[in-house]
Amino acid sequence: MRISELFAAGKPVFSFEFFPPKTEKGDVNLRRTIAELRPLSPGFVSVTYGAGGTTRDRTLELANHVKHDVGLEAMAHLTCVGASRSEIGAILDRLEEDGIENLIALRGDPPKGESGFVPHPDGLAHASELVAMIREQNRPFCVAGACYPEKHVEAPTLETDLENLVVKVKAGVDVLITQLFYDNTFYFSFVEKARAAGIEVPVVPGIMPITNLTQAERFGATIPQKLRERLEGYAEDDEGAAQVGTEYAIEQCRELLERDAPGIHFYTLNKSRSTRDILYRLREDGIR
Repeated sequence: MRISELFAAGKPVFSFEFFPPKTEKGDVNLRRTIAELRPLSPGFVSVTYGAGGTTRDRTLELANHVKHDVGLEAMAHLTCVGASRSEIGAILDRLEEDGIENLIALRGDPPKGESGFVPHPDGLAHASELVAMIREQNRPFCVAGACYPEKHVEAPTLETDLENLVVKVKAGVDVLITQLFYDNTFYFSFVEKARAAGIEVPVVPGIMPITNLTQAERFGATIPQKLRERLEGYAEDDEGAAQVGTEYAIEQCRELLERDAPGIHFYTLNKSRSTRDILYRLREDGIR
């Protein structure tokens, strides 16, 4: 099923993001995580693409496993990094052959050790170009795109970032999923600006439950002072910090849904506990 159809139904859509593991142990852990989260019946599961395209084959294999073996709708990440147009075309062919109906089109991060993004000589420089290529070839995918409530790190201003987003959506994006954030005011302000700019597609908030302050700071999102102070009290207690992060994320999600967010996309880091606890609590609130 195309995920745009899920959002069109008007009910909150919950989804999970996983990344392809690099080791056998990681693969075992991920399969356990997926098994633990499957009973929550997510609308879809997204599978990331490593920096520099390093996990391309594992991404495709995991998306296929989620779709056909686990029985959940899959959304594969696809980036422009290190690939020519013909290579991207071959990946799109494989996704079609595997019956994957959804993808998220991204520029992608540069390979490890490189400071900036350099497009392939016969490749694409922006996610908007990737979206346009998919549409020009009349590919049957539902295409999602990324957006940034606190702006993309490389964008000079939020206004410039929004102008680029308009170009990407006009190229053919069906759904937008935000980068993680910890202050809901950024999301609400961003959606208001996006609507004023003519963007009408669903804007799905991306949420990552905090497990410790050091981890949260690494992702670069603004951490509200009240939350920071609570986490600092558990600097030597990972269990306590994770509980604080879970409770905070529950309140975050409640407010987002009460104010008409179309769903929640959980960045799981291939772990199930916090995501499971949050979604169970939301379901206890009567949110389905």
